[in-house]
Amino acid sequence: MNLIGPWLAPLPAMLGLAVLAWAVATLRRNVGLVDIVWSLFFLLVTGWHFAMQTTPTPRAQIALGLALIWGLRLAVYLAARNWNAPEDHRYVAIRARNQPGFTVKSLYLVFGFQALLAFLLSLPLAAAVRGADAALGVAGFAGALLGVAGLLYEAVADAQLAAFRRDPANRRAVMNRGLWAHTRHPNYFGEALVAWGFYLLAVDGGAAWTVFAPVGMTLLLMRYTGVGLLEQDIGERRPGYAEYVACTNAFFPGPRRLR
Repeated sequence: MNLIGPWLAPLPAMLGLAVLAWAVATLRRNVGLVDIVWSLFFLLVTGWHFAMQTTPTPRAQIALGLALIWGLRLAVYLAARNWNAPEDHRYVAIRARNQPGFTVKSLYLVFGFQALLAFLLSLPLAAAVRGADAALGVAGFAGALLGVAGLLYEAVADAQLAAFRRDPANRRAVMNRGLWAHTRHPNYFGEALVAWGFYLLAVDGGAAWTVFAPVGMTLLLMRYTGVGLLEQDIGERRPGYAEYVACTNAFFPGPRRLR
């Protein structure tokens, strides 16, 4: 328990945040608001372990800084985009599949599940903060650079998409400009880079065993909650998306293809 206890310590606070988010989402009848707190779960874990350190290492400071900038930026962006928007079609489908009683079921099917998943995927950040070796090695520098690169890539992609959506003429058009000309999901690709950056910081702290976290995050983004789920019916909502699929990579950036 002495070994496991410190790792589990932030979990009750994460579950508490999940319950609070569930209450707000229930009042607004929009469980899609869970996306706003996703990155805040990671920030909570990082901040918790950082606060437990008597003398935080440079690695711990870098991990906290990256988690802070990434977590707050993503949460603010999603809050501005989703707060007054209709419930995302993905959550509408989940709601329909789990009636009757979805209000109660969403507490554990959506909010509790995401809190537990975030706890597992945030372990590289916890390990980076808790690493005993004070010196920042090659893996630590690489992780910091990769994390910053992913954060910038994701932020630029989100800004480009937001500007595109503000134009009423683009209501049913396909975003295929800027970073979106080279990958259909540059925001997800940036998110994966951030996850691998966190992992390299953990490796620098002696926790290579947390490799399941970036692998899991990448698979989620590519196959399940990200690209795979989003593209199930997007062709029905966006005329011309099939053409976009034929010319543009799904996840990894690359040159546009000729049909």
